[in-house]
This record gives sequence, C-alpha cells and structure tokens, in this order.
Amino acid sequence: MASGLAQTINKVLDLCRAHADGLPQKVLDEEIPDLELLSQAINFLLSKQKLVVFTQGDNIVYKEQNTEVAVKFKGLTSEDMLVYQSIEAAANQGIWTADLKRRTNLQQPQINKALKNLEGRSLVKAVKTVTNKNRKVYMLFELTPSREVTGGAWYTEQDYDAEFVDVVKQQCLQFITKQGLADLQAIADAIRKSGITQVELGLEEFKQIMDTLVLDGDVDETMGGETYSSDTVCYRVAKSRIPETSALTNIPCGICPVLRECQPGGLISPETCVYFDQWLSF
Repeated sequence: MASGLAQTINKVLDLCRAHADGLPQKVLDEEIPDLELLSQAINFLLSKQKLVVFTQGDNIVYKEQNTEVAVKFKGLTSEDMLVYQSIEAAANQGIWTADLKRRTNLQQPQINKALKNLEGRSLVKAVKTVTNKNRKVYMLFELTPSREVTGGAWYTEQDYDAEFVDVVKQQCLQFITKQGLADLQAIADAIRKSGITQVELGLEEFKQIMDTLVLDGDVDETMGGETYSSDTVCYRVAKSRIPETSALTNIPCGICPVLRECQPGGLISPETCVYFDQWLSF
C-alpha cells in the first residue's frame, strides 16, 4: 500500500474518532482535498468493514466500526452491507425486496445474492406477513416481528386462530361467572395461571377478548363494585344474554379480537377480511 494512501486512511479514522456522532462528508472533503485519494481510502475502509456509512438528513456521514462488529461483518461485500443497513433501518416492521431495490439502487440479482449471504450467516431472516402470505419481509435475525407483520397472538403461522380465541374467551367467561365481578388484571392473571396456553398474552390481548365478550352480550362492563374502586373497569356476566340465534351475532366484526386495529386501507381491513366476505355471501 502506498504511503500516501496509508496516511489518508489513518487520517480518515482519526477524523471519525474526533466526530463520535458521525463524520460528515463535507468535513472529509475539507480535510482531505485529494478526492481520488480520499475515495480510495473510503473504499478500502468499507471493504475491510472498518467504516460505516449512513445518511443524516441529506448528508452522508461516516463512523468507525467497532472491532466486535467488524468481525461480525468480516468478508461481506459493500453490496451486502448496503442491504444489511437498509434491513436494519426497517427494524421489526421488516422490508421487502422491492423497497430494498429502491433504497439501495441495486439490481435484483445483487439484492438476491446479498440476502443469500446475510441469511447464510444468520444476520437477517425472512418473515411472511399476515397481510400477504406470498410476500416475505426481511429483518435482523435477532428481532421479533411486530404485530403488524405476524398479526399478534391470535395468529398462528399467518392464519387467524379462531379456535384459540374461542378457548380464551370461554376461560375468561368461566372465571367471571365464578368470581361474579373481576377487573382486567384479575382476569389476565387467572388465565395465565391456568396454563391453557403457552402464548404470552398481554393486557391488550385480554382487553380485545373482553371487548368481544361485551359485544357478544356475554358480559357487561361496569365501573367498580365490591372490592374495586369506582374508577376501575370491571366485568360481570350479562344480565340479559343476546340469543345465539340473533341475526347480528353472525357479523364477524362482533367477535373479531383485532376490531380496534381494523380500518379501510390498513394492514387489517374490511377489504382483506375473508370472514367478512363469507358473511356477505351468506
């Protein structure tokens, strides 16, 4: 390696260390006016995984890669790293190949090769989305997909698990019937302790179940009572149950646990609801 290039490489690294929040391209151009030498130094550092390039607004910014991360990415090409960084930016929402192509300006064969390399090293993974089973999104290997991608606790392998929902509903109803009155936390604690499911259900999921039970007419929502304060939302068995033969009870919206997330044009929407289509064709 020529001494001039070696000096430029060291200067780039020194500048990166002096700008811990990121070294702007503008500063690099001012400090190293020889653009050809600067370009060679940047390409060398990127190829050795010793430098990270990203954008802040409209500015290109560089940071020195730490040793641990450099070892992790050793042997990857600049195209691999460009794809990786785009996937990393998508977080647990994931990104599909069309968006990768647009963000990286790489051709599809280059993206496919990069994805194969990254998947082979367990750096990224492909996840099917609940809204489109034929479309895969890519995210970092260690991330848990968001609810928007998987559909949440009520979906199993991208399919709505109506049987599981019904089991949880019946357990909640039995507990309320036995207790007479219970708040959401008490219901959640009881169902978790029952061991009926290994799926981790949060209060949000139990609220969805209780909302469907209220809409079904199985339970009534009330404020406080017995040992609960007046500002606590509680549930008791409905005094007047809705007959099972009611025409309204077959509307899928009335028993949908993700009703609150359903909106026209959304990931969960009336347009893509197969249950709604079945009901309309009845």
